[in-house]
Amino acid sequence: MAQAIPLLIGPADNTVPITVQRRTSVAPANAFRLIVPIDLSSVFHRVAPFPGVKGVANQTEAWDHVGPTRNPQFDDGSQADERLTEYTDGTSFAYQLTGFTNVLSRLAVGVRGEWNFNPDGDGTLIRWTYEFKPLPGRRWILAGPFAPLWRRYMVAAIERCLEAIESEESNS
Repeated sequence: MAQAIPLLIGPADNTVPITVQRRTSVAPANAFRLIVPIDLSSVFHRVAPFPGVKGVANQTEAWDHVGPTRNPQFDDGSQADERLTEYTDGTSFAYQLTGFTNVLSRLAVGVRGEWNFNPDGDGTLIRWTYEFKPLPGRRWILAGPFAPLWRRYMVAAIERCLEAIESEESNS
């Protein structure tokens, strides 16, 4: 029996969620299959003031079940700790990011990321949420000036994800 992973965010937490969504003609199961293992450095490019991802270190297992961990490496020299906390094949996955060594370490305890792949006609509605758990006294920064900047970062990344999966799908 798999050991339960302690979750960063609980029902009583006052978090700052930021959600983006996009539609694609790719079927949900195929979109899921292509996005879950995507090369982070190919889609998370620098969008000022946020760094891009230059690679991943210390990945413990394949990113296809609950439990694996890894360390995204950012192009400003910082990193974070990431753990896959939920995985429902073809439908959704979620992860936690903690241990930031950049400015996020002064704003948030951590982040819960969640991707959902919902049927949308012949294609998929992809919804991606980053839910920030603020440090005491920092919620106003995350919910205020930080949120539109982070949303812009997420929009750029999800657009690159769609380009990658639609290109892969058309080459299949």
